[in-house]
Amino acid sequence: MSRTDTVSAPDPDAPPRGNARTAVLGASAVAALGGFLFGYDTGIISSALLYLAPEFGLSSGMQQVTVAALLLGAIVGVLVSGAVTDAVGRRRTLLAAAAVFTVGALGSAAAPDDTVLIAARFVLGLAIGTASLTVPAYIAEIAPKESRGRLVSLNQLMITVGIFVSYLVGYAFDDQHGWRWMLGLGCVPSLAMFAGVLRLSESPRWLLTHGRAEEARQVLRRTRTAEEADGEIREIQSLAAREATFGYRDLLRPAMRPAVLLGVVVAATNQLVGVNAVIYYAPTMLKQAGFASSAAILSSLGIGLVNMVLTAVALLLVDRVGRRPLLLGGTGVVVLALVLLGALYLGNGGQPASSGLLVAALCLYIGAFAPSLGLAIWLINSEIFPTAIRGKAASFGNMTHWGLDFVISLTVLTTINALTPTGLFWLYAAFGLLGVLYLHRRLPETKGRSLEDITASLRGRTPDGG
Repeated sequence: MSRTDTVSAPDPDAPPRGNARTAVLGASAVAALGGFLFGYDTGIISSALLYLAPEFGLSSGMQQVTVAALLLGAIVGVLVSGAVTDAVGRRRTLLAAAAVFTVGALGSAAAPDDTVLIAARFVLGLAIGTASLTVPAYIAEIAPKESRGRLVSLNQLMITVGIFVSYLVGYAFDDQHGWRWMLGLGCVPSLAMFAGVLRLSESPRWLLTHGRAEEARQVLRRTRTAEEADGEIREIQSLAAREATFGYRDLLRPAMRPAVLLGVVVAATNQLVGVNAVIYYAPTMLKQAGFASSAAILSSLGIGLVNMVLTAVALLLVDRVGRRPLLLGGTGVVVLALVLLGALYLGNGGQPASSGLLVAALCLYIGAFAPSLGLAIWLINSEIFPTAIRGKAASFGNMTHWGLDFVISLTVLTTINALTPTGLFWLYAAFGLLGVLYLHRRLPETKGRSLEDITASLRGRTPDGG
């Protein structure tokens, strides 16, 4: 047999490999602006609170309410958007989220009192909850399986970039006490997101589950060969017919229970290690430790930089090393960092033994969280559910995330007063240990596997229903 007989002829209609990668990356980056806004709007309140509190006369309790209003909105956003994104599509849902982000940012900046500010933050939460569910689902459904982990995790990277930028903006407007500028500048990326999403195609998997096979094939052919596109369509359709009639009640059936429980545990562990206690209240904690306001924000900037850089590193590793090693190893270090943070406050009357060690321990904590639980909540929940009900199913994990986030944000300062900082950090460490033990037993490796294969394995059968 000649050499030419053993080599498949290239597909003349195949998109150039570089162009295909650029197209998928571009679409993922536009969608991930929702992650940037998620990070910015949750992070900016930590700097703004330093000036909001005295201007509006906010007590500790009202500061917690101001933070938690956004998270209550996120819970409602997840509840609504799970069904909406499955009904009207990922693209339209992203457009709606971008519009609501803009309204919420402008409303927050113009707030004449704390009541209007809380209402505007609730509106922002609606957009954040919607984006937290829709962005990972959209990216997972347009990405080739060999790069899906990296592309879905782009959302988490953009969240950390948004948090880092929020700290930069907070530092830039520190001298002016310019909290209105801090909150209002969120409308700039939201308008960019709206304009970008207008040019995106709908998810091919969503199109297929709604009987629009030819449109799905056209979308896939922009980034796949004809053979790859047809194979992907067959794989999706092998499960879609059975799953098209699934509703929320079906998610509680035994076949779906392992995936739903896994998504909930990942989300719960993500929150119960206290990450948002650090994100929302780091400047407040540092100021209580003796830092000036500007120094507290600047130190928070270092924490945000570690978060962003380690997330970027994780993007390079997630499709090579796999999900399990990053998640389990990183969470173990998170638990150790929490134990160290608690130890720093022992016997010091509520003050850390060393402000420098406090910043270092916070950096270790966030540096371990970023490539593990930070990536896992969005990535795992975007991979383990059937296409036809991904929006509904992922909302269980998202609801867990935002519900616990709401509770934690509403109780951090109160819990510190009740348990001391040592008790708070060690409580978070205990939750983290429980989470990592469960995930060690139940988390499958999803690296390099199709969404349909992952779904079928969690339900105890092969993708073709065998």
